[in-house]
Amino acid sequence: MVAGEQPNGRDDILDSAVRLFNERGYYGTSTRDIAKGAEMTAASIYHHFASKQEILQSIMGRALQGALSMTRAAVIRAGGTPDGQLRALMRAWVVFHATHRRDAVVGATELRSVEGPGRDRVVALRDEQEALFRDVVLRGVEESVFATGFPYEATRSIISAGQSICMWWRDDGPMSVDELADRYEAIALAIVEYHPA
Repeated sequence: MVAGEQPNGRDDILDSAVRLFNERGYYGTSTRDIAKGAEMTAASIYHHFASKQEILQSIMGRALQGALSMTRAAVIRAGGTPDGQLRALMRAWVVFHATHRRDAVVGATELRSVEGPGRDRVVALRDEQEALFRDVVLRGVEESVFATGFPYEATRSIISAGQSICMWWRDDGPMSVDELADRYEAIALAIVEYHPA
């Protein structure tokens, strides 16, 4: 521990890593860089994480679990109609990507860097999120509420559209998070060709 160093913890390391992975990418960031950003020695990191890879997997897991938690809760609150559920899902997805931008950027761009058994966990979480959207879209098609002939592609388009928000949206921009979510709800419904009864 360097002179004057405070006993920082796991969250400080993750916050430093998220910031640096956003600025430099996973491969452009060293463990020493992460330690410096967390105001600790490189050796101190190993009290919390076995490797930089474990740090990345923790960030990816945190991002994916956070998004899943928000989107699942939104579906439950939305009631039973596919259009209501899709609106709620998309709103939660947009809000997550606008309000957790740094975690979301790492989640969106660094899957290629995840290795070993941790990759299986990360991919399983990503697939679970996609399935939540896909099940709503497929049910909407089955009930003739959505007219798209391409439900799988529509699902991926909706997910990608919402995910990309973390790359460009800014707090000080012309749109509030609510306005952004309103627009993306409409975009999601257009993609699935929503036709109210």
